[in-house]
Amino acid sequence: MPNSDEIRRLNSKWQTNTGWPKRLEWVEIDGLRGWTRQRFELRFPIMAVVGENGVGKSTVLQSAASVYRSPEKGKERFASDFFPDTPWDKIRDAKIRYSVREGDEQYSDTIRKPSNRWRGNPERKMRNVEYIDLSRVQPVSGRLGYKTLANPAFFETEASPFEKGKLARFSGIMGRTYELAKMAVTDQDSKREVPVVGHHGASYSGFHQGAGETTVAELLQADMPRYSLVLIDEVESSLHPRAQRRLVRDLAAKARELELQIVITTHSPYVLEELPFEARACIVQTPAGTREIVYGVSPEFAMTKMDDIQHSECDVYVEDAAAATMLTEILIAARAELVGRCQVVPFGASSVGKSLGQMILGKRFPRPSCVFLDGDEGTVGGCHNLPGEDAPERVVFEALRERNWLNVHDRTGRAFAEVADACGKAMALPDHHQWLRQAASNLFLSSETLWQAMCAEWASNCLDPEEATEIAQAVEDALIGVHSGSRPPFVPAASPVPPDPIVEEEPPAPVPQAEPVSTPEPIYPNGTGQLFELSPTDAQG
Repeated sequence: MPNSDEIRRLNSKWQTNTGWPKRLEWVEIDGLRGWTRQRFELRFPIMAVVGENGVGKSTVLQSAASVYRSPEKGKERFASDFFPDTPWDKIRDAKIRYSVREGDEQYSDTIRKPSNRWRGNPERKMRNVEYIDLSRVQPVSGRLGYKTLANPAFFETEASPFEKGKLARFSGIMGRTYELAKMAVTDQDSKREVPVVGHHGASYSGFHQGAGETTVAELLQADMPRYSLVLIDEVESSLHPRAQRRLVRDLAAKARELELQIVITTHSPYVLEELPFEARACIVQTPAGTREIVYGVSPEFAMTKMDDIQHSECDVYVEDAAAATMLTEILIAARAELVGRCQVVPFGASSVGKSLGQMILGKRFPRPSCVFLDGDEGTVGGCHNLPGEDAPERVVFEALRERNWLNVHDRTGRAFAEVADACGKAMALPDHHQWLRQAASNLFLSSETLWQAMCAEWASNCLDPEEATEIAQAVEDALIGVHSGSRPPFVPAASPVPPDPIVEEEPPAPVPQAEPVSTPEPIYPNGTGQLFELSPTDAQG
């Protein structure tokens, strides 16, 4: 879905490369909770870390929180706060490497625990870090020491009302108008704050609020000075989808205004949809227990990696929904029985597909998997290409136009002249991504309906049957565990090759020996005669 105005404004400012004088560029984790030198890069002012439980999302936040000293007394955080020794855990040989930028200067250093003490804390740069953990989602009545506050004999002694701007933000995120929001304390306990809100003339405290109201009120109350690093665990907790979207947009506005860096963990596709590709990082755990960080993933890819229920035998990854439909129709035309055995998953940016190809080469997928890039991406190790040497829209539209649109009109229930006119005019647009939407709109069809009809007609009547068979074979190879590597672009033979001449056996005569034919060495993605495999760290980008 298109990015919101807030995200576009944030991206515009970020691209000027003039703001954010304090930046955390990356953090590399080694020897903690199964991490082995994987590097998390902050490629956008808001970074969303997604992945199933236990892959290390919170470890990323806690490591990031450890790399700065606090300018405020009492708010200092250390790696030992997040990674303590316990009767069951002894942290040794652990390292958190990091790179930070301050103005035009870049600094790299390490917090490390070679034996029983963490080293490197005094060398850290100074920056305000706000770490917002999951304690905020616990009901007020269930928090330690709060239950005693539920006594009508106590009275409010002090309160911090939300100023006008913050109250408007609270109302905007929740989608209703609040006349009041404040954090209050009682005469019984001056340290334990309770959120109090007013709506439609009635006020009520955190003891009677919905969990979402309490979560957002306390999140907005967090201290976020200019240039801060803000870390939020499970940002969507207790919020319905619309509120999740509004919260991300609110955070984007504050990140732009105050030049904040914000890192959030999430399991929500709605949160991911609000952010651009470069803001998404998915942690994938391989069967060997190592971690891969894949950037630029689609929400569909992320959700597939977190879903415990598998209804298919093979995961087939493609760039987007248009490519998914194209591949499905190719399989239907070539080998329809494969369709029900596969789950076609859009992965997002082409760089994600290339990273997945490296995982294919390294056999780091727990299930049978294969990756298809668009035809214009060229040959990439571990990946196959969809037909043609261009984007799917261009390949299908141009092939059908050459064949006078074939029977697309019958498949869509529209007149031939209407289909020819709508599709022809759409192709006049300079951006091929707009062709389908424009043509479908003029035909009063959904884009999905028109594209499925076009792909079905193209796969049945335009696509070379041998190329369709090759694509189906790549999927079948993945299903049976045969790794076929990358497939070079399909080039049809210019003319049939004549058969070898028949040599008569009678009368016998000496047969001249043919010169030996040398078999060329296979060419692998690195241009050499050897297949290579990237390390988990190298495969991230």
